[in-house]
Amino acid sequence: MKGSDHKNKFLLTHREREVFELLVQDKTTRDIAGQLFISEKTVRNHISNVMQKLNVKGRSQAVVELIKLGELKI
Repeated sequence: MKGSDHKNKFLLTHREREVFELLVQDKTTRDIAGQLFISEKTVRNHISNVMQKLNVKGRSQAVVELIKLGELKI
């Protein structure tokens, strides 16, 4: 068993969280890719996966939902 029970309730993976934390700092896909040493395509995949999990269309809607759910702080 890894982490605490509280940790396992989180919706986002560690990497998805990193991507969205940078997204709310107004970073571009390119900025995020550079900072996390991943490709822009990978950044877009993470964003897309989160939008699917939340059943929303668009990054800003995803951010709003994540804040509501307490997954993201701004």
